[in-house]
Amino acid sequence: MLRRNDRNLENIPVGALGLIALDGCTEMGAKVNDYLVKWRKEDGHVHKNDVAFTGYEKDTYLIDAKVPRFGSGEAKGIINESVRGKDLYLMVDVCNYSLTYSLTGNVNHMSPDDHFQNLKRIIAAVGGKGRRINVIMPFLYESRQHKRGSRESLDCALALQELVRMGVDNIITFDAHDPRVQNAIPLNGFETIRPTYQFIKGLLRTFKDLQIDSEHMMAISPDEGATGRAIYLANVLNLDMGMFYKRRDFSRVVDGRNPIVAHEFLGSSVEGKDVIILDDMISSGDSMLDVARQLKQRKAKRIFCAATFGLFTNGLEKFDQAYEEGILDAVLTTNLIYQTPELLERPYYINCDMSKYIALVIDTLNHDGSISSILNPIERIQNVVTKYKNGEEV
Repeated sequence: MLRRNDRNLENIPVGALGLIALDGCTEMGAKVNDYLVKWRKEDGHVHKNDVAFTGYEKDTYLIDAKVPRFGSGEAKGIINESVRGKDLYLMVDVCNYSLTYSLTGNVNHMSPDDHFQNLKRIIAAVGGKGRRINVIMPFLYESRQHKRGSRESLDCALALQELVRMGVDNIITFDAHDPRVQNAIPLNGFETIRPTYQFIKGLLRTFKDLQIDSEHMMAISPDEGATGRAIYLANVLNLDMGMFYKRRDFSRVVDGRNPIVAHEFLGSSVEGKDVIILDDMISSGDSMLDVARQLKQRKAKRIFCAATFGLFTNGLEKFDQAYEEGILDAVLTTNLIYQTPELLERPYYINCDMSKYIALVIDTLNHDGSISSILNPIERIQNVVTKYKNGEEV
């Protein structure tokens, strides 16, 4: 369990808490709000008459904010209540393409650019009246364009600098494609959180016969970029680790990148072992499935694919087929970005809910508390594994 009471919350809050869930992130915002309301009702009475804790215990921390659009497709941000002196947390899901708006009579799906623009509009509507502005952007906008290869734009760095110039104090993201992008804003708060704990919990709740040791299980990185994630999981659970590296054809560019020729495997034998493939995102899913097929050829037992963000840009058919062929046993992704109803219905899909984790981060930051233990939840992971091994409910 996430133990809120383990933390030191003696600090006076930075300001009265305000939560703004932008369009496309309202469902997650409502869940986070429910946790905050529940927790603060439980301990708010202690500070009831303290002026420093004004507005500490409320029925909702959600602030009414809207981004209406004109017929031309242009928009404006509106906040319908006072935010003066508040510690504001703006939640945005730049990947929610399910939202649409009218553009001179045509239906347009919202792109990451539209969501980012909406975020800036709401910050502009705050107009400097908030005590502090924190942005919670689970999928970091433009994080795949984090480094310059030739004459290219550095979109992620520009976006971060733009937010900081607009007065944002902290940016909280999950599993950033490359955390070094924070070098663009070295004097501001930037946290990237890995959902390893939730993946492990999701796996342990679904499969009751896992043997968590280096003889029976292995962590696999599908490419060199995801090695850190696999090393962390392997070290925390005392597993063996293997990795693939992508051999690319650098003479051609297809869909903005050099095509992959083959995945080469580095590591000890996977024969008879359960395997967890860890990555930050499943985009088309081609490389994840290719890695899974190669592991099956090497006689791996069960294959679990875990990725923070399930984009599934080419649909789910390939995953359905791989599941039917017995190539993969489960796919785990979080609810940090939009999930299609079809995905949630899939028999192999395990949904890892992150709302409690986000609520915990917000609650701690509002008190100016340390979030180190949240960023590195080794104890929680080991506790949940011990419970599982003892046959207790996880």
